[in-house]
Amino acid sequence: MSDVQAAPHGRGTGIPYPFDIRPLTDTGGAEITGLDLAAPLDDGMRDAIMRAFLEFHILVFRGQSLTKDQQAVFSKNFGELEHHVGRLPDGSPYPIVHTVTNLDEDGKPTPGAVALGNYFFHTDKSYHDIPSLMTMLHAIELPPSGGDTQFANTQMAYDALSPEMKARISGLKAEHSWEASRRNSGAPPATEEQKRERPPVVHPIVRTHPDTGRKSIYLGNHVSHILGLPAAESDALIAQLMEHVGQPQFTYTHQWRDGDYVMWDNRCLLHRALRNYEMATQRRVLHRTVIIGTAPY
Repeated sequence: MSDVQAAPHGRGTGIPYPFDIRPLTDTGGAEITGLDLAAPLDDGMRDAIMRAFLEFHILVFRGQSLTKDQQAVFSKNFGELEHHVGRLPDGSPYPIVHTVTNLDEDGKPTPGAVALGNYFFHTDKSYHDIPSLMTMLHAIELPPSGGDTQFANTQMAYDALSPEMKARISGLKAEHSWEASRRNSGAPPATEEQKRERPPVVHPIVRTHPDTGRKSIYLGNHVSHILGLPAAESDALIAQLMEHVGQPQFTYTHQWRDGDYVMWDNRCLLHRALRNYEMATQRRVLHRTVIIGTAPY
């Protein structure tokens, strides 16, 4: 077993992990091998996974093979599963374990993204009063290359801000909404039902992580505007902060392998899918679960 405890960005406890773990980058991410996530998880192993989750923010479990039901069972070890405001092509809600894919209604690859918002930096469900804690994706079908997922460490990005910028954004709040997310990504407008189901919410731009106490920049594609600022100033500040967060020194690009099961912390990361594969001919299918978090502060 590995005795790896902390990447330079981590908060290691000095307690060895009961599994093989290898840091991937200083930005975040660790690879875990030798675990079967389809098997029952005892409390000790669950707690060790959560400890690694808080240290590395992104966990990559290699070589997994789970049914949707098994993924739901594993996911429930970490909290309450979250329902979704999105709708399938027939108008029905997404199932609790739903599919992230480039396939159209007939099951064929399409060059047009099925879920356009996935291709812009965002943190899951920030348009909820209680946004997501954790998202999990299980690779089912992958293109021969590409189809990567990119993460941005918003804690590192906050730490790198000038004292003047930290003072400027301290106390500012932004409005997040499903309607804004659809508009920002060029997707079809939110329906009236969806607007009623998910009205706009307000969260601080500087978020404090509830488990580690570290501060981060809490923005993304679901944001409409910053409260109390003129529209032009709000747009310019959002664009400036998003450009800052997306710099290479704050990002990790995950290159998927068959059987990868990836879980990440929405409270200190943004993420987006990359269109770096032949979407018109190659299949990309992943199963997704999301765990409800806590109100940002």
